[in-house]
Amino acid sequence: MGEAKKHPPVKLVVGMIAGRKPLFDAAQRELIARFGPLDYESPLMPWEFTDYYSRELGENLLRKFVAFQRLINPLRLAEVKLFTNQLEANFSEEGARRINLDPGYLDSAKLVLATTKNRDHRIYIGQGIFAEVTLHFRGKSFRAWEWTYPDYATPEYIAIFNEIRALYRQQISSEGSA
Repeated sequence: MGEAKKHPPVKLVVGMIAGRKPLFDAAQRELIARFGPLDYESPLMPWEFTDYYSRELGENLLRKFVAFQRLINPLRLAEVKLFTNQLEANFSEEGARRINLDPGYLDSAKLVLATTKNRDHRIYIGQGIFAEVTLHFRGKSFRAWEWTYPDYATPEYIAIFNEIRALYRQQISSEGSA
């Protein structure tokens, strides 16, 4: 019989998609106020993978990822997703979202994203929120699954998550929790 062990803390990450640069700054300020300082910020990148968000968020969309210095308990993921949903609502105009916020966490083995949508590969984590392992780490890099969103499977995004994982591994080893 296996022995139950306490899970180490994980690195909170948030992906953002919006059409206006000031929205990234405003959302980031709110996220920092809630979850503490950042230790990673990707550059703004064009987001051209689908027109799914165009009607709500507009055209010429951009993507950005941030990660937080303070590690969190993975059990907080549903709470984080509810907070980011509220932020999206706060930034809405005339009933339409203007920014999409995708929270998740990263540890040494995986990137987990939170969502409100149930699918066969997602696990219910409470409060109306599901989680999926979007990327898994094998060899020396993250790798996609068959269900991974196409943008998350790109070499550019995988490089970002490998970089964030390296920060996380440094934190864990310096805290003696590895």
